[in-house]
Amino acid sequence: MSSPPLTEIAAAKINLALHVRGKRPDGRHDLETIFAFCTDGDRLTAELADDLSLTVTGPFAAMLDDGADNLVHRAAAALAAEARVGKGVRLTLDKRLPVASGIGGGSADAAAALRLLTSLWGIDPLLAQRIAPTLGSDVPACLLSMTARGEGAGDALTLVDAGIAGSPILLINPRLPLSTAAVFGGWDGVDRGPLGNWRDGRNDLEAPARALVPEIGRVLDWLGVREGAELVRMSGSGATCFALFDSEEARDTAAAACPPQWWHLASVLR
Repeated sequence: MSSPPLTEIAAAKINLALHVRGKRPDGRHDLETIFAFCTDGDRLTAELADDLSLTVTGPFAAMLDDGADNLVHRAAAALAAEARVGKGVRLTLDKRLPVASGIGGGSADAAAALRLLTSLWGIDPLLAQRIAPTLGSDVPACLLSMTARGEGAGDALTLVDAGIAGSPILLINPRLPLSTAAVFGGWDGVDRGPLGNWRDGRNDLEAPARALVPEIGRVLDWLGVREGAELVRMSGSGATCFALFDSEEARDTAAAACPPQWWHLASVLR
């Protein structure tokens, strides 16, 4: 008798603040950030099969390859090899979050695959933790999907209580993909200081992101004048921006007024 399919949410990742402190010898950057996660995101379904396969559906499916280069496929293959699992899996990714948008996307999907397959294949969760950093700097944080401070390249994690659980949040993306490498390449190299209280922090990647996609500035300006918006910032390397609201009513009012050419998601933080 076959096992029933398992489903996991690949939660949208938010950088409440992101300070770039310098460049590392390996070409990556030293970061200080606070990761937070929404209750909504992509959805990944897995069921046992004879071999490994991935099907991508959903509103942003056309922007993704479903072959071996997809992070979900890579995560599954790496975990199977590490655990020496002689089982296959049929994966279906419902891609609801925009691609290359600064909210975890592929990293969250890969992390969801690691969590799902740990359960489906009955293997040691420590193997997933070992593989996560090899897939990308954000994958360890997305594997946890809990509020955490990230340091180093963003993959040295410490769980924190930021007092944000249940906070209403509105995410907006101008439907313009943005290369993470290009944004980091545009950083001016100036260390503007450490991250203390995240509410007093900043996103050091906002300036280079806005230079590449000026529409980010219009999104931030629009969010900044919404009634009830308490904090407005860009997430990650962009182009998605977000606002934390003082009530779900204020968030929903803003969501209803969002210009139709922009993608938006009304959610709450975990």
